Amino acid sequence: MTAEPPPRPAPELGPEFEFGAESGLGAADGGFEVEAEAEERAADPGDLERALAEILAFLRRRITGEYTVDEHGFDVDLTEHVVAPLLRPIYRSYFRVETRGLENIPDQGGALVVSNHSGAIPMDALMTAVAILDHHPAHRHLRMLAADLVFAVPFLAPLARKTGNTLACQADAERLLGAGHLVGVWPEGFKGIGKPFSERYKLQRFGRGGFVSAALRAGVPIVPCTVVGAEEIYPMIGNSRTLARVLGLPYLPITPTFPWLGLLGLVPLPSKWIIEFGEPVDTAGYTSAAADDPMLVFELTDRIRETIQHTLYGLLMQRRSVFF
Repeated sequence: MTAEPPPRPAPELGPEFEFGAESGLGAADGGFEVEAEAEERAADPGDLERALAEILAFLRRRITGEYTVDEHGFDVDLTEHVVAPLLRPIYRSYFRVETRGLENIPDQGGALVVSNHSGAIPMDALMTAVAILDHHPAHRHLRMLAADLVFAVPFLAPLARKTGNTLACQADAERLLGAGHLVGVWPEGFKGIGKPFSERYKLQRFGRGGFVSAALRAGVPIVPCTVVGAEEIYPMIGNSRTLARVLGLPYLPITPTFPWLGLLGLVPLPSKWIIEFGEPVDTAGYTSAAADDPMLVFELTDRIRETIQHTLYGLLMQRRSVFF
């Protein structure tokens, strides 16, 4: 009778054959567990259910009238649940906006945001409003002072009112600031957004400083805001002035894509944006009478303009690419 040979020891498995939380195979192949979790998240209907519930809740409020509109026509419910969700993909994925200096915007109380203006179509104002609403700790609404033309367009005028815009006049600015709202103004106006591409990032004249007078009377800080990237969304290489006068427009841009590509030429180029809010200019130390001092108003207006222009130069030096 022959003795059985002793059992051979089982071969040791290397880490590449081990399973579990520290599995080398999982790491090598992307991770079975990680993939399973990703598939579970993708298949999880939670996000879809929440989105559907929000839509139904919004429709219920519209039907029952359970929403408020202020004296200027601002509809917070419509802005937060319809307009903002439409703009967020453009902000995050298309222009890939990088926002800096939000700590310079107060959490409460009146303040005036003053920004450069560019891009043929005022997308910079919309992106600035989304940046503050989504990323500021207080999620504040930016009440924008818009040009007369905005309120002369039949379909655009009511939407502008409902999203918090009001006429760019000193009376409305003072009323909003005095009520503790965050107000945005683009003093270059049509001169800024309608300038040729050869003059990009060169600030135009800031008007007569009416925005400074409004801030002085309300005693609120002035926050300079600088936007880089908007100049390239519609490079304006020409201006059809005759047709613009016929249509009642301040300008009619000609770009490398419009009107040559038709409606496709209206799609903005996907430039990379930076929005930076600078240190606020405090006006609390001035009396309300200072708003009637033309020299002081001019000095503060020029200081804010120079601050934005120098910040533009600095950000352009840091930028590595227009689109990346």
